[in-house]
Amino acid sequence: MANHDRLHPLRPFLKNWVWEHGRIGTRYLDCIDGEIKFDEGKKLHFADEEYIYVPLDKDGEKDASVDGPAIQEAGLGRFLRAAQLGKPEEAGSVVEVQRAVADCVELGLISAYQMDAQEAFTRYAQEPMFEDEIRAAVVDDIRRIYARVREQLALYDFSVLYGLPMPLLISEAPFIDWRVRASPALPFVSLPLGPYCLLVGAPSGRKSRIGPVAWKAATAMGPLKDHNRHIVEQARLWLVATTDDQLVAVQSRFAAARSTTPDNAKP
Repeated sequence: MANHDRLHPLRPFLKNWVWEHGRIGTRYLDCIDGEIKFDEGKKLHFADEEYIYVPLDKDGEKDASVDGPAIQEAGLGRFLRAAQLGKPEEAGSVVEVQRAVADCVELGLISAYQMDAQEAFTRYAQEPMFEDEIRAAVVDDIRRIYARVREQLALYDFSVLYGLPMPLLISEAPFIDWRVRASPALPFVSLPLGPYCLLVGAPSGRKSRIGPVAWKAATAMGPLKDHNRHIVEQARLWLVATTDDQLVAVQSRFAAARSTTPDNAKP
């Protein structure tokens, strides 16, 4: 179901969080042990968890054996750098930017369904089923939930908010569906592209699958002000920030969770 030889699907995004703090690397909180750590260099070793890929498009119904989406890595990397720098003119052509945004949505959805997929795999693994039968059952479960979401997002209008006033966090599950996460619900979905840039989607009312991508310099988060809180609530494995202070502020949430696990409980 997983292959460590594959690069982590969020690796292109995480590169925007590699900073030089006297030395080059990434600040992150290990959500398992509650410790703040520094990942040396640009290899992003901490993002090494197993993940399950489920093709959500109609062609995926015919062949669910592929092990990853067809991402245009060069175009995606160019788009993500431009977003972080706040230079839309360096993001590529209109078509290239549209493709990069589509790739972002695809990768965001992969991160979104991982917990459901892992839970389904664990559940079916307890049944008298062969490996390929388990795989097929998991794929069916995820497609039943998320294929419709993918179809909806294909008709959304997307905007890149850049130059944000507050640094964003990112975790292994950075895709936020504000329609279900926020209270009251908000008609948005979002995905952090870098510490100071955010991809936001909203219903368009269009019937066509091709829409322009807007670029907006943002001086405030507005209705998305709770972004970092939602990222923290969804994090299960790791949480990345630009400074230790951001991680220290939420560290107790994960340290407390660890202290109540059976392995750490007092006799």
